[in-house]
Amino acid sequence: MKNIALLLTALLCVTTFASPEDEETIKSTMIKMWAALEQGDVGTYATYVHPDYTLFGESDVYLAEGKALEVRAMKDWVGRAKNVQTEMHDPAVTVRGDTAWITYYWTDAGYTDAGRYTSRGKSTRIFVREKGRWLCIHGHFTEVE
Repeated sequence: MKNIALLLTALLCVTTFASPEDEETIKSTMIKMWAALEQGDVGTYATYVHPDYTLFGESDVYLAEGKALEVRAMKDWVGRAKNVQTEMHDPAVTVRGDTAWITYYWTDAGYTDAGRYTSRGKSTRIFVREKGRWLCIHGHFTEVE
């Protein structure tokens, strides 16, 4: 009986270790999320967003809460921004069981009615694994001037 308990404990510990595939999946998920928005495909973007998503955006004073709010905001954004290109720099992923976070710097550029814009900043995104999929549950962005 003691051996079975030790074996079960060992198996549980093994399943909580991060794999290099998890880290790559988080990075590629971020890129897919941006690509969907760059193509104006908010529906695909939404498939990567957790229902309990929260956000501290670049100029937000208050926490934005909920996937529905995020989807509405992104629909508005893709309706105003064109030819957006976003790049991730120096990504670092940490995975702890079914929770992961990625920190990175970004640069982007595109066009709005006001003309060409560029921005750069730093961000943290938190992901949770549910039913084998990594979903973004929180974002925090800070633009750097």
